[in-house]
Amino acid sequence: MKAAVVRIYSENADFQHIETLRRNRTKRRRSGEFFVEGVRPINQALAHGWTINGLVYSRDKRLSDWAEGVLASGRAKTHYELSASLMEKLSQKEAPSELLAIVAIPADDLARIPVGDRLLAVVFDRPASPGNLGAVIRSCDALAVDGVILTGHAVDLYDPETIRATTGSFFAVPAVRLPSHNELTPWLDTLRRRLPRLQVVGTSAKAAIRICDHDFTSPTVLLIGNENHGLSESYRALCDALVTIPMAGSATSLNVACATSILLYEIARQRG
Repeated sequence: MKAAVVRIYSENADFQHIETLRRNRTKRRRSGEFFVEGVRPINQALAHGWTINGLVYSRDKRLSDWAEGVLASGRAKTHYELSASLMEKLSQKEAPSELLAIVAIPADDLARIPVGDRLLAVVFDRPASPGNLGAVIRSCDALAVDGVILTGHAVDLYDPETIRATTGSFFAVPAVRLPSHNELTPWLDTLRRRLPRLQVVGTSAKAAIRICDHDFTSPTVLLIGNENHGLSESYRALCDALVTIPMAGSATSLNVACATSILLYEIARQRG
């Protein structure tokens, strides 16, 4: 079906809606859509079948073959045609992007995470930094994680800074938001019935088991705690084991994104 074309010549209601999606978490949640900028993120969103509600561009300059191809693909419901000056106000890049996308937010449904005999899921409790969250998602994509679950009062999964930090991996890994561990527990119970060897493994700088000494070859749900406070007691109670990354020198901890990458690499190494 051919996209509807909406031409915007001033900072009208349509422009304000798009601009607010870029910076306002509440607006994103209420409208069920978010703002995406960058060639690789848009390509990844298209490649992984995300619903594109709108594409935003300007005809004041000639568009690249890539941009024309995306517009011609028919994937977007609406095309928003802006002046170059309005595109500059929307873009977060030094050289304004020629194409922006408005993408639908999928349901926070744990069924989106594929469950197989080699399940590897990451639960990140109360992430405080969009950069850290994005870096974790990027590592999850690189190291064969089936899905990411965010719980608690956390940074917005759909913040443009989070998406930018994933460098496109955001669209390749299912990510689901849950209010707390209480909503996660029934899913874990279901997994245990389906996968008897399932293990829930938590991370702690004070744990006695080194990651290289723990067997990660069975189906695993890996719990990652908040950057400042680590795993809550509620999550520790869910764990079958707690593991730590052995360190030398005077450092007592690692950045959460770095630590998660090391953990996921060890899991991938053991699984061959």
